[in-house]
Amino acid sequence: MNIKPIKTKRDYSEALKRMEILWGAKSGTPNGDELDVLATLVDNYEEVNYPIEAPDPVEAIKYLMEERGLERKDLEKALGDKSKVSEVLNRKRELSKRMIRALHDSFGIPYEILMA
Repeated sequence: MNIKPIKTKRDYSEALKRMEILWGAKSGTPNGDELDVLATLVDNYEEVNYPIEAPDPVEAIKYLMEERGLERKDLEKALGDKSKVSEVLNRKRELSKRMIRALHDSFGIPYEILMA
């Protein structure tokens, strides 16, 4: 096992190739331990070099609507009347704490996304 920090794209690529070879190794074995260490190093490299930003709250709501086949009227209980739904979706109104809580409770949208 020759493990080193992942500092370059080449190091990253080599680590991914090695992980592919080790994939499925039993935990607690030398290969399983190597896979575990490589996975940790790859995760760290990806967090630093390829960060995933939280989605925009309005885009998250629109995505939810599309995925679940919801219409604007389905959001009225969480956001308020038809005009408030329209204002939120058109970015003319910020989400209030009450709206955030209602969207989370009703549709399971994580607070972290809604408060971004």
